[in-house]
Amino acid sequence: MNSTILSVDLAKDVFEVAQTDQRGKVIKRHRLPRNKFSELLCLSEPGIVLIEACGSAHYWGRVAQSHGHKVRMLPAQYVAPYRRRGKSDRIDTDALLEAHRCDGITEVPVRTVDQQQIQQLHRIREQWKKTRVQRINGLRGCLRELGFAIPLGVSSVHKHAIAILEDDGIPPALKSAFAGLLDEINRLEESMKQCERDLKLLTKNNDAVQRLQEVPGIGLMTSTAMVASIGTPHRFSNGRKLASWLGLTPREHSSGNSRSLGRITKQGDGYIRCLLTHGARSVLVRAKINQKAGIPLNKLQQWGLTLSERVGHNKATCAMANKLARIAWAVWCKDEPFKIETAIAV
Repeated sequence: MNSTILSVDLAKDVFEVAQTDQRGKVIKRHRLPRNKFSELLCLSEPGIVLIEACGSAHYWGRVAQSHGHKVRMLPAQYVAPYRRRGKSDRIDTDALLEAHRCDGITEVPVRTVDQQQIQQLHRIREQWKKTRVQRINGLRGCLRELGFAIPLGVSSVHKHAIAILEDDGIPPALKSAFAGLLDEINRLEESMKQCERDLKLLTKNNDAVQRLQEVPGIGLMTSTAMVASIGTPHRFSNGRKLASWLGLTPREHSSGNSRSLGRITKQGDGYIRCLLTHGARSVLVRAKINQKAGIPLNKLQQWGLTLSERVGHNKATCAMANKLARIAWAVWCKDEPFKIETAIAV
């Protein structure tokens, strides 16, 4: 592999490409359509291809790798500071070249088709869930205007809505519209359940997914999302760096001998962070239920309850999510069964 670098600004139809020599000087610039860009990757000698992490980046990364190139996919938020004199495709390729020279920027790994398949199933399910919430809120609001209230909770909508639609107080024209809304809500719920079944079938032989589900608070959705987005735990040297990548570590604003730690950074993958937070909340709720019922608590539950009493439920939830991320890294990276005895030490 030679040291030639192709800096590519991806787009839907027309790609801007800057080609450098061994000294890093731009020697050629191309503005190519999709098919011509594929030909350029095929005809060019194996080198380094720089692309920004954006739509279709993983596809073109796999195409470049298939032709023997080494792909460096850089996060968009870290490339932006190197952009000078406005915004254009040509300036974007120059910014990529400047960012490539910075050793401190961690590249994004190119995802496989299997990883993208899992991730897109998650995205589609989230779209269905968002639409379902909109339809439920719309139906609930319309019925409230007519004097009918549906209790909170998704599970109560179908049962109460059917009973309300039989009431004579609902105008006939609205009954048909409300029935259509209710049918759409039911279809969306079934689509979400089918998506979960597809994820379970797709990952039943995936050792990483099955291993992660041994951790308390991590189920099918969280484990598959982590495998699809992270790819391999060896990207991170320890569990704290994974938690930091997910935005679960405190934001720091320090100078000299003064150290100030604030709320969590909320950087990184917000979807996985949300799933881990919900899982952490479920661990704490289960611990409180077991405590009231007189059921012995394990070390993780004891740690969570002690922290909750000291700093409050919400802060303890974030701390537990951080803990679950570290435990997940240890279980995944070392490929060992989850052991509650060593969970607190992670």
